[in-house]
Amino acid sequence: MSYNDRFIRACRGERTDRVPVWYMRQAGRYDPEYRKIKEKYSLLDICRNPELAAEVTMMPVRKLGVDAAILYSDIMNPVMSLGVKFDIVPNVGPVVEEPIRTKRDIERLRPIDVEGDLPHILETIRILDRELDVPLITFAGAPFTIASYLIEGRPSRRYLRTKSLMYGEPELWQLLMDKLGDMVVTYARAHVAAGGKAFQLFDSWVGALSPRDFERCVLPVIRRIFDELADLDIPKIYFPGVSSGELLPSLKGIKADVIGLDWRVPIREGRRRLGGGYAVQGNLDPAVLTGPMAVIEEQAADIIDQGLEQPGFVFNLGHGLFPEASLDKIAALTKFIHRYSARQLQNGAAAKEAERA
Repeated sequence: MSYNDRFIRACRGERTDRVPVWYMRQAGRYDPEYRKIKEKYSLLDICRNPELAAEVTMMPVRKLGVDAAILYSDIMNPVMSLGVKFDIVPNVGPVVEEPIRTKRDIERLRPIDVEGDLPHILETIRILDRELDVPLITFAGAPFTIASYLIEGRPSRRYLRTKSLMYGEPELWQLLMDKLGDMVVTYARAHVAAGGKAFQLFDSWVGALSPRDFERCVLPVIRRIFDELADLDIPKIYFPGVSSGELLPSLKGIKADVIGLDWRVPIREGRRRLGGGYAVQGNLDPAVLTGPMAVIEEQAADIIDQGLEQPGFVFNLGHGLFPEASLDKIAALTKFIHRYSARQLQNGAAAKEAERA
């Protein structure tokens, strides 16, 4: 089978014959086969088994017909190399054994050693590089999002301890951002060397910040990360998570290729706020997938129509797939996206040809 590079070309702002699509959490609990695997293995167990992690990564490519695979992993995996002990607790999320509370806690975070501590991650990428006929996206958690877990000790809704450190101890906050920024850069480079074809930086919870706090306390490390990855000839994606629409104008000038949008900001408006120069990715509300296909297709068509107004569009969700989603509906949505976008592109090309005639 020939290699499908539509995703790569769309990320670079090139025209494609149809809109490429992949889904955040596309290897997940909506899939009965995945649920059976999770009965035997924890998320971290799967990550430590390269053959199994590669198989789980490839399952949605085969079942859904998506245009890219995303590495089966977790944003917390690299912090174990920093000396952080944690577990992924079912129905809770990451739980850190000793949350960060002091300057000493931050200072004792070690530099990441990807080859030494995380060889299973790199071997999974190498397997997928050999096996896939679509691009492999690898990823990391962004410094603010990782810091929120390290400081709060578990998922939070208010981020009080995180913000308290950010406001009250700005020098310590900067030290933590620097260490986590270094981690991301080293981790991403190792992924690309192993065969990753694109890289996404997940900042799932940065939407909890005001634009002012984002610009002062977080944006500098985001800029640095993409500056230090700029020489890598792969698409680089920044997803600022949910409720992040007010942060989009602040992103102008970062050296990412693609910005992910959540469902609260229409594609057209997201592009306007970014000021141009980026491909965009998104942004169907995952909850829509619990509705009837007519509603799913109507909303997807509107997103595609807006996405096709300019080159550089990748269809995705505005957040990860829910366990309640239906495998059959997701597969049907993928076919609809391909079919509808191909028709719209053909109609647009025909209209332009008629104008020239």
